[in-house]
Amino acid sequence: MNTHAPMKAKPRIGHSACPHDCPSTCALEVELLEDGKIGRVHGARDNSYTAGVICAKVARYADRLYHPDRLMKPLIRKGSKGQGQWVEASWEAALDLVAEKFLAAETKYGPETVWPYYYAGTMGLVQRDSINRLRHAKKYSGFFGSICTNLAWTGYVAATGALRGPDPREMGKSGCIVIWGTNAVATQVNVMTHAIKARKENGAKIAVIDIYDNPTMKQADIKVLLKPGTDGAFACAVMHVLFRDGLADRDYLARYADDAAGLEMHLATRTPEWAAAITGVPVAEIEAFAHLVGKTKNTFFRLGYGFARQRNGAVNMHAATSIATVTGAWAHEGGGAFHSNSGIFKLDTGLLEGGRLRDPNVRFLDQSRIGRVLIGDEEALGGGAPVTAMLIQNTNPANVAPEQRLVKQGFLRDDLFTCVHEQFMTDTAELADVVLPATQFLEHDDIYKGGGHQHLLLGPKLVDAPEGPRTNLYVIEELAKRLGVADQPGFGLSAREHIDRILEKRDLGDFDKFAEEKWADLQPDFETAHFLRGFGHPDGKFRFRPNWQNAIGPNRPPKSMGLQGPYALLPEFPDHIDLIEVADEKHPFRLATSPARSFLNSTFTETEASARKEGRPELMLHPEDAAAFGVVDGDRVEVGNKRGEVVLHARLFAGVRRGVVIAEGIWPNKAHERGEGINVLTGSDAAAPFGGAAFHDNKVWIRKAL
Repeated sequence: MNTHAPMKAKPRIGHSACPHDCPSTCALEVELLEDGKIGRVHGARDNSYTAGVICAKVARYADRLYHPDRLMKPLIRKGSKGQGQWVEASWEAALDLVAEKFLAAETKYGPETVWPYYYAGTMGLVQRDSINRLRHAKKYSGFFGSICTNLAWTGYVAATGALRGPDPREMGKSGCIVIWGTNAVATQVNVMTHAIKARKENGAKIAVIDIYDNPTMKQADIKVLLKPGTDGAFACAVMHVLFRDGLADRDYLARYADDAAGLEMHLATRTPEWAAAITGVPVAEIEAFAHLVGKTKNTFFRLGYGFARQRNGAVNMHAATSIATVTGAWAHEGGGAFHSNSGIFKLDTGLLEGGRLRDPNVRFLDQSRIGRVLIGDEEALGGGAPVTAMLIQNTNPANVAPEQRLVKQGFLRDDLFTCVHEQFMTDTAELADVVLPATQFLEHDDIYKGGGHQHLLLGPKLVDAPEGPRTNLYVIEELAKRLGVADQPGFGLSAREHIDRILEKRDLGDFDKFAEEKWADLQPDFETAHFLRGFGHPDGKFRFRPNWQNAIGPNRPPKSMGLQGPYALLPEFPDHIDLIEVADEKHPFRLATSPARSFLNSTFTETEASARKEGRPELMLHPEDAAAFGVVDGDRVEVGNKRGEVVLHARLFAGVRRGVVIAEGIWPNKAHERGEGINVLTGSDAAAPFGGAAFHDNKVWIRKAL
């Protein structure tokens, strides 16, 4: 008699791509269960960058997909804004109301009074960017997406002339990997996959440069712990040592750089002693790091976004990138400086985004300054009409944008109509007039590009959405019909049809062919990626002396906006410049709002496992600083500056320099005692030269909470 239970059938595997705002853009293998649901999510083992590894939060994506609090039906506000009173509505009634309000606003103030607002809640090109087609067709206010990449991209491209770099898989062949200003363990786990491979197979050293002893730094062989906003000073001192001690590659500099002699002369006074006083890094550690990278020609500088989120962030990125040029690391396999490959994909999304419908005379509004836009600040509005209607997709500005008190004040205006299309009742959705339920990435078709690597990836629909949620594309198409522009180019196409056109124009076949191949490797050849045929500037030279006013930048604002920051204050050569919020007597601490490992911006805060792992909103501060204020571990502390104040719990932590405090994670506002989150403390002033939010650049005071 056979007493063995029948073996359980293995789940089918579907292939997709992670949609979230992370440079890894992991290729995924998704377990598809017999009941039509998903099981565990895995990294694709046959993708040479993902290499079978993904973060824990995406691995348990079923927690988000089947979350009991997921939005399922359209909701219309009942009662006062932000009071949480809603009535359910049909999709038809909700969309009719949105169109009615948009048309009424347009009649009163003109089309620029409507501001479609979106960002990177999904990185899928179709579901993220179709909102621009509606914007251009209706001549609604433009959207300057400054919040994330501006400072970093501008600094890198000012140096190299192009947004590309060495193949990130080359890290596995490096003799030294420098992970600078990014907590890769938490925010782009595949960097660690390739770095640790190099350590195991090549004996490579891993050096980490950051402002606190985070999980990535704990993996390092060499730790460089500096004060926020001082990366430029550290980079200059390193280059000083390289020139002084004969470790600069003068032959390479003569061929590829613009003014190496001028740089060397400039750096003569940027000694390790000078930098130690600014950065807090001891002289001996600066000297040792310089000798490590100077003698290890195949050093791979993996440059993140975090250290550029300062008011001098573009300068910091430019200075860090310059080290690889002084050493000549670009000339070696496994060497050079890499920030993003976003410039290699060359996709034609003109039809998708309505590029032919764009009117250059329509004003642009700065995403980072949404608080000032919504309270009617004339300068933020460009002198034009007030914003009285908004459609928001893929972002949560009431939680993630700077100057939170102004943002909330603006959303609570009685004359502002807001429609939010979301997966959960976020802080922004709570302040809306209409909330529409959105699909999640496994429930619709899309295509993704990976800035942290070189793959274009397909994310086909793998499971059916529950009854209720609809795609972003559906909302755009239905509003276009009601607003009278559905006959314009680009409307009326399905997601697959849009993907077909994008792929065909790139000579990559069509949706069905791409579904078989799963992704395309678009990494340029070695000479192009390493700039061995010249850098991206017209003369082929690396720019030690960038022209900040005319710097090439993928995110440069339209001419109508002008330069966004005080570019004239930026230095001629790599340097440290105190455009940052320097600590003072009233504000003796520098605050950085760093990412949490189990969250991604404001995503995953709704899942129980992620929230449990993170615990509660905390402020990490040095034990000696805590003692000076009579603070012990777990105490409630109030943190503030001219923008406001928030209450967190103290976590004593010796892994920061004195005078530096860290608040990890963008917790929902309601997770804080007073219902206000950490971005109450961040400023929205435009950083030089082209704008951007300086999230990690805040001077604050601290006291025990009453």
